Amino acid sequence: MEKTPLRSLLLLSATWFFLIGALGLFFPFYSLYLSANAGLSGSQVGLVMAMIPLVGIVAQPLWGRVADLTGSRKRVFTLVTAGAAAGYSLLYYLRGFAQLAAGTAALALFSSAAIPTCVALSMALLRRMGPHAFGLVRAWGTFGFLIAVAGFPRFLAWLGKPVTGDGPRDGLGLILPLTAVLTLVAGLVAIALPRDEEVTVRARAGDWRLLAGDRAFVRLLAFMLASYFFLQGPIALFPIFVRSLGGSVEMVSRMWIFMLALEIPLVALSGTGLRWLGPRGLVALGVGSGAIRWLVSGTTEYLPLVYGVQVLHGVTVMGLIVGGPLYVEAVVPARLRATGQAMLSTVGMGLGGILSNLACGWLIDHVGPAAPALFGGAGAAVLTATMGLLVPPPRKVVHPDDVPVAVTPDYR
Repeated sequence: MEKTPLRSLLLLSATWFFLIGALGLFFPFYSLYLSANAGLSGSQVGLVMAMIPLVGIVAQPLWGRVADLTGSRKRVFTLVTAGAAAGYSLLYYLRGFAQLAAGTAALALFSSAAIPTCVALSMALLRRMGPHAFGLVRAWGTFGFLIAVAGFPRFLAWLGKPVTGDGPRDGLGLILPLTAVLTLVAGLVAIALPRDEEVTVRARAGDWRLLAGDRAFVRLLAFMLASYFFLQGPIALFPIFVRSLGGSVEMVSRMWIFMLALEIPLVALSGTGLRWLGPRGLVALGVGSGAIRWLVSGTTEYLPLVYGVQVLHGVTVMGLIVGGPLYVEAVVPARLRATGQAMLSTVGMGLGGILSNLACGWLIDHVGPAAPALFGGAGAAVLTATMGLLVPPPRKVVHPDDVPVAVTPDYR
């Protein structure tokens, strides 16, 4: 079987490195920026954070359909990364709840589609090498996240910038222009991906109905909706929880480093886990690890214990971020690859993330900073115990229309 050229592997690795590296600046610190710098309440922070998955409900399927109908997955990815870079830059100049909510929504029109589009692009380019190749490539994204989250406080120290909440343009605010730069670089690197390495399998109008009738796919979406509902909010608002225990921005950074310590090898070797457990087993392992992590975090005020249990973050990521897309890849037609991955992200990180951020923001205001962890851990534990009944094992479906037809280059 012909292998994907080394050039494709290197370019995809670099694309993931910068794309997820950008999130290493934005995701761990944005909720803290909204709370400490912009002065928003817990509920307001939850509403602003919910803008990304809320807009993603519309944006992700839209971009996925465009990619599948045109076959121009690379062009779509380049476009959404350019739009996302502009959105991150815009946020730096916005003030107040209304402006930040609107700006975050505008950002999400593009940023929410970047990862599912990159997943579809990677799956197609690497399909001759199987899921092991995807795990190896995707691990470079986690490495980029680690470099960003570990290097940001040191970068601020080198610049002599403060990380306090004294104003919207202190050192913490630099996450926004820096995230824009890294996201733009990811899109520019992707431009160099091969144009004629594979042939295009284009979708036809109305093909999406095949996904609506696929029992395994629909049940996976329902399970992922519930999983993200319990697990997304606690991690999005994690900096607020750490601060409530006496932690600082530097401690948030160190905890993220510890979280990523196990994630990189787990994602890189996810092909081995796939062979042992299958996609469904990977998802169950990830949700179960999330349950343990948040139940322990929510029942103690001892920071070293909270610190230590964050290592389970890597297992959760392997299950949800790698296992979920691999399950989709095993059941959807190739010509609907981008649509299927977009739907997974829309229902999980999108709708599930909206409900989770809103619920956890309310819990912080009305119960306390530890309430989201307890809420998420308990729900994830129930899902893990019942997954065998909720999600069937995937069976690879071969659709006649997916037989390659030499029409146009796969990526243009």
